[in-house]
Amino acid sequence: MNSKGPILPLQQRYSNGVPLGYTRSGLRASERYVVYLLFLVFMSVCYSAVFLVPELRGRVNSFVDSPEQLFKPGGKDETFPGHLHLDTGEEDVHLEQDRKRIELQIAQDRALQQARGALNHAGNNEGGADENMDQHEVDSIKKDVNEDKLKVLEQQKKQVEEDLQAARKSGKDAIVAKGYIERTDGDPNDMDVTSKRDHIREMMLHAWDGYVKYAWGANELKPIAKTGHSASIFGRSAMGATIIDGIDTLFIMGLRDEYEKARNWITNEFKFDASSDVSVFETNIRFVGGLLSIYALTHDEVYKQKAIQIADKLLPAFNTPTGIPFGLVNLKTGSARNWGWASGGSSILSEFGSLHLEFTYLSEISQDPKYKQKVDKIRQVLKDVKRADGLYPNFLNPKTGKWGQMHVSLGALGDSFYEYLLKSYIMSGGKDQEGKQMYFSALEAMESRMKQKSGGGLTYFGDIRANRVDKKMDHLSCFSGGMFALGSKFSDSKKDHYLEMGKEITKTCHQAYDNTATKLGPEAFRFEGRAEAVAMRQNEKYYILRPETIESYFVLFRLTKDPLYRQWGWEAAQALEAHCRVGEGYSGIKDVYATHVAHDDVQQSFFLAETLKYLYLLFSDDEFMSLDDWVLNTEAHPLPVAKS
Repeated sequence: MNSKGPILPLQQRYSNGVPLGYTRSGLRASERYVVYLLFLVFMSVCYSAVFLVPELRGRVNSFVDSPEQLFKPGGKDETFPGHLHLDTGEEDVHLEQDRKRIELQIAQDRALQQARGALNHAGNNEGGADENMDQHEVDSIKKDVNEDKLKVLEQQKKQVEEDLQAARKSGKDAIVAKGYIERTDGDPNDMDVTSKRDHIREMMLHAWDGYVKYAWGANELKPIAKTGHSASIFGRSAMGATIIDGIDTLFIMGLRDEYEKARNWITNEFKFDASSDVSVFETNIRFVGGLLSIYALTHDEVYKQKAIQIADKLLPAFNTPTGIPFGLVNLKTGSARNWGWASGGSSILSEFGSLHLEFTYLSEISQDPKYKQKVDKIRQVLKDVKRADGLYPNFLNPKTGKWGQMHVSLGALGDSFYEYLLKSYIMSGGKDQEGKQMYFSALEAMESRMKQKSGGGLTYFGDIRANRVDKKMDHLSCFSGGMFALGSKFSDSKKDHYLEMGKEITKTCHQAYDNTATKLGPEAFRFEGRAEAVAMRQNEKYYILRPETIESYFVLFRLTKDPLYRQWGWEAAQALEAHCRVGEGYSGIKDVYATHVAHDDVQQSFFLAETLKYLYLLFSDDEFMSLDDWVLNTEAHPLPVAKS
């Protein structure tokens, strides 16, 4: 991820990163006129956007004026004070300018995309004008467009700041007197950071627009084939996983039209009635978690009711002698079973151990205790079952309550269980002392048995298999850098130790990225012989738009303010643009070490839910979704922290 320099201008980026294909020869006069006319039209759109961009007011009844309201509420006391306060009396003096800033950036981005497309269209008509334009003319147009867009942005930003200063001077005292805290949309003061944040929003628009155009209502997008896609975890039905997974990201980024389209589909068309088996875990973190998150952000009742309907269809999976749920449930029949490959018919630790946040919050907002009772039963079983050396194996038989094979992992099959112990404590406002105790106890056991140091000094956690530690780390484990750092805030005696461990793990994961040709991390990497954080096998070399390393960058930046983590995050964003951006979205790649990448043609729903959201938050101010007020589930869906 050491790709340096500015990201390519939009005019240069094309499907699969191919630039416009002009060559060095002349244009006929009529063709030259068409190209320059399009350029002038585009510039008119940009300048018009500054002064004529419309204000959107209340297009959806439940949509507040601006996303900055989500993250620093004042006024009423509530059990979960992260909820929006919609009845705020007089409108906050900052909202009008916030709306204009968001709308302007979207208008400019879209105008630029249209101009790029128009230029290409003109170049490919009338006998192939793209073969006749002199390269210096192309460069000149690109330079003019970039310089003029920068002037527009600078002019608009200056005007916004002047207006905000005047508004604060005239209205701040009145706002404070009413009990409202001055709010922020998270837009940083640093223009370079702001431009990066705006670019991440444009990436979200590109991913979303491709899905809307070619896979609307399907679970995911195949951006090259331009059709829908569904993994086995979703069963055989189209249930709009990308819509449910991505709607809170749309809302957080202030993409109002896109949010409204998603909300209308959820309200009028969403039916969770697959006739085949679906993953209880994936359904919970993506569908239930996604709906609960957007409910927490808007208090729109439709999301709560949909979440209840889905959670109720998962409940038959809990009908086991121990209360440990099966991994799969049929939404039509209610029959449940475990994955055929799981050890001895066992349930998987990371799956049944990653239900606590969503089910607890669902009981809170529905006033129905049955959901929390289900996860409290799981907690009790895990607390009481005997464990060798304090470790939690990845497999537990739901009928006998006995562990399966001795396999312990901070990556696949184990990962989010540990995350949910810590975050359950945080979300409870410090009341879930049992979760905190179990988290730190498990962490000490894993550190004692699984923490390794490579020959080159890199820290990693290897899996335990039959009492032997693998010299390997999963990409999935890279979330733990952020988890260790976040947990350091709540350690009674080892705050510095756990923060340093979080930094070391994150550095190791960054090194795995930096070792590749694409600057994107492999699915797994090893520490064998001279190998230092390098994938050794072909089935470890792929990258499927995963978020875990970027998640750790985000958490560590929030806690340390070290600009290195923003630098690394921007390098990852550049690598995504260079190697994963295709014509109609983003695709995973099959070999991160290849200089010419082959795509897997799947835009995972978690790319919109997690990867882009973490990048956006990385370039936002601390007040924007403060880690003191929100916890993010393992799919990056924010849920509010309870306050006494």
